[in-house]
Amino acid sequence: MEKLEITIRKMREEDCRAVAEIEKANFTKPWSREAFLDATEKENAVYFTALWKEEPVGYIGMWKVLDEGEITNVSVKKIFQGKGIGRRLVERLLAEGSVQGVTSFFLEVRQSNESAIRLYTSCGFEAQGIRRNFYEAPREDAVLMCKR
Repeated sequence: MEKLEITIRKMREEDCRAVAEIEKANFTKPWSREAFLDATEKENAVYFTALWKEEPVGYIGMWKVLDEGEITNVSVKKIFQGKGIGRRLVERLLAEGSVQGVTSFFLEVRQSNESAIRLYTSCGFEAQGIRRNFYEAPREDAVLMCKR
């Protein structure tokens, strides 16, 4: 298998259209280009884009409040899934959050998304509880995960 040369950088305005397309392909209630653009302009937000040959193929984002970080988005373009890009994005965000004083990271993940749960667990997250009926289309519980 060919090793992918992936670059991870802070999300830029020019990334937001492609990121929104990945979001739309992977989620039933996707964020818009404008929502990503707005997030990249917030002081308490940290967003990264993964690029392959200058093409956005994944992204991750977090909102910070004091020493806590809520990971809001993690997604990789379907044809690039399973190649370690999600792991690299999570690791980059955790490192940046730590530099910025974040000591606790939280996220929600669909209970049926076993591959994401395995990824987060392998990155040090632990299940903390269930948020009943958190997701719509289809309705599903979320697993609340935390890394301290």
